Amino acid sequence: MKNTRNYLLLLYISMIVAIIASCKADTGNHVPISADKTKPGVITNIKIDNYNGGAFITYTLPNSDNILYVLAKYQIRNGVSRETKSSYYTDTVNVEGFAKEADYDVTLYTVSRADVMSDPVKVTVHPTIPPYISIKASTTVQTDFGGVNVQALNPLKKEIGIIITAYDKSTGLMEVQDQHYTKADTINYSLRGYNTDPRQFGIYVTDNFGNISDTLKQTITPLFEELLDKSQFSVYNLPSDTPIGYGWVLPNFWDGKTDGSSAGWHTNPGNNPPFVGTFNVGTSYKLSRFILWERPDDGSDKYAFGHGNPRLFTLWGSNVASPKDVQLPVSSAVGTVLGDWVNIGNFTYPNPPSGLPPLAHNAADNAFVLAGVNFNISLAAPPVHFIRFATSQSWSGGNFAHAMEISLYGKPQ
Repeated sequence: MKNTRNYLLLLYISMIVAIIASCKADTGNHVPISADKTKPGVITNIKIDNYNGGAFITYTLPNSDNILYVLAKYQIRNGVSRETKSSYYTDTVNVEGFAKEADYDVTLYTVSRADVMSDPVKVTVHPTIPPYISIKASTTVQTDFGGVNVQALNPLKKEIGIIITAYDKSTGLMEVQDQHYTKADTINYSLRGYNTDPRQFGIYVTDNFGNISDTLKQTITPLFEELLDKSQFSVYNLPSDTPIGYGWVLPNFWDGKTDGSSAGWHTNPGNNPPFVGTFNVGTSYKLSRFILWERPDDGSDKYAFGHGNPRLFTLWGSNVASPKDVQLPVSSAVGTVLGDWVNIGNFTYPNPPSGLPPLAHNAADNAFVLAGVNFNISLAAPPVHFIRFATSQSWSGGNFAHAMEISLYGKPQ
């Protein structure tokens, strides 16, 4: 028994020593993972596949078990160098971020496990037009309510930034007003908050590599817009409107309460989409945009990006004095006319900004919901006096819908 206890004690001490050794501070003096200092051979059989803003370089590795990776060194524009590594387990290295369509030199090395570099191998790549340049070429600018509207095409869905500048009288310079980053294939973006005085705006495109396009400059006279007076709103009941549930009546949809601490608009469960509420905005308006506040989380109860919050929805409008009822479809094209009503916009509520799944959203995503989301209405939309808010699909896909608040903007007619 005594020998057994001694053995266990020694084993325990050995374990403690091992743990202490494993937790020793990293001094940064890393030892190469191989002692073989032999210079590795070079890559061979090189092939180049150019694409927009970059190139794939395919090769054959030297016959050696001591190769760790292939290193590519190159400049994407004057004075800006990049390095790209490709592991031993692949035969291709991707070089990207080039500023324009041109010839660029790329120097390639094999690197051993002892961090020894091979002799250089130089190749020339010729990337085609980078996305940020082609996106800029497709960019158009037009006046919008309270500001400027920018549209562009991004068919490759590359992450880019639309940068808007405007003339600042106080500095006498074109100052950055907003930066809109996206990888959507179709860009339709408005910047608002300006009066109706003519103003010079500038728009340029940038990418993840710091490349910047030339600037499109245009003098724009923003259109007048105002927040519709919610005190003038009233319910306009139609037979096909979805019955109210839980006492969350339609006037709650414009009572100014957005944070979920009180009731919003809620339809009764057990109905089929679209879930519809109809109201009178008091006078005729050419609408420019609206802000929607969906139901946010409430303590441990998760409502944001879930439950009955609208995910797909349509605004129908009418400028008729007393528009008649019509059964709205679940889906239709913008501009569709049904009786006295016209589809003035189909909208999709955005996914959680964090990129998390809807039901796994975080506190920042909930803050996004609490802040309200802005939706633009096309300049081509006709004036309206009445609105039908129609939810075709909630986040849960259930048989009811709810929302907290809506604010509408436009120009009185």
